Amino acid sequence: MAAALAGITAVIAVAGLGECGAAVAAVSPVPPGPSGPPATPATGPYGTVGGPQLAAPGVIVNYPSPRSPRVPKIPADAFVLADATTGQVLAAKNPHVWYGPASTLKILTAISLIPVLNPAATVVASKHAVNTEPDDVGLKVGQRYQIADLFRALLLISGNDAAVALAEATGSFGRGIALMNAQAHQLQAYDTVARQPNGLDARGQHVSAYDEALIARQALRTPAFLKYDQTRLAWFPVTSRHRIELFNQDRLLGAYRGFIGGKTGWTTPAHATYVGMARRQGHTLIITMLHAVPGTLFASATAMLDWGFRMAGKLRPVGYLASPLPATRPATRPATPPARHPAAATGAGTTRRLQASSSSSDGIAMPFTVGSVALAALAFGGYGFARRRRAARR
Repeated sequence: MAAALAGITAVIAVAGLGECGAAVAAVSPVPPGPSGPPATPATGPYGTVGGPQLAAPGVIVNYPSPRSPRVPKIPADAFVLADATTGQVLAAKNPHVWYGPASTLKILTAISLIPVLNPAATVVASKHAVNTEPDDVGLKVGQRYQIADLFRALLLISGNDAAVALAEATGSFGRGIALMNAQAHQLQAYDTVARQPNGLDARGQHVSAYDEALIARQALRTPAFLKYDQTRLAWFPVTSRHRIELFNQDRLLGAYRGFIGGKTGWTTPAHATYVGMARRQGHTLIITMLHAVPGTLFASATAMLDWGFRMAGKLRPVGYLASPLPATRPATRPATPPARHPAAATGAGTTRRLQASSSSSDGIAMPFTVGSVALAALAFGGYGFARRRRAARR
């Protein structure tokens, strides 16, 4: 295990990362969305990932007849509606075009780090994590936090500081980012490059609507992710005498029949972004939307899911969700017993409630071979810290 960790550290160093994750190699920016040059569709050994039809621009649907219900017109520049049960892509729009992910990238953060981090272990909040803004849970420098609490803050209220703390809990910020990119590569999400675990805008960071469907499908296979993501509310201990109440920001949870989970996002360049999952009548649908109009996400997701359940089994798919590449069995080691956790304190500390704005939308187990992390790290180059943007939101 020690040798594996040493190998990963060496790979990160070769890719241009120091222990703190600062970039050494120069990285060319990739303009997200239609403001930049059109992205070449991701290709694998057999052509466009998911099938050749997904290389087409605009809306892609194979209607069974001229009188079939039309796919809803939603204000998003890209979307994918897929059946996770069968792997069929039912409809898409610009599925392989690159856009900024905003906080939907936190799904990749979660599924990459949940298998790596012991939920009962703790991590000390660094200055880097604490200085991340906005939409923070309120971490304090030097305070010790339980991994499970940080995952809840990550997925319920989109805590950007919690995302950085989780990445650093792998041993370093750079190692956490390398694991995310290795996970994306293993899922064949070749349009995806992660540089910030919270999805805040960063040079060269991008996803596609198709890739977000692959990532969401893996999230459905991760029981711990679903448990965190389906939590309605939770208390987060900021200090031993101060805790806050977290409310899940996804309005479809408990409101849309069969809804499983999802994640919202928004920054100025990325616009509104969304991933949602629901199950009815033997079908589990995934809807992903990128570069959408803020304030429209939940209505658009509802319309797309309704149409998808109505048409499931009646459409000839426009493509398929690629299967993950083979992965080695995770190696594990016992977690270091956590220090006394602030949640154990029951004194009369202050409390407050924290909910996302309705206007916008030390134990380690290594799940990847050193080779796979090397491949991702070398492919994506150095991972620079993006400058914090006060105008950016989730």
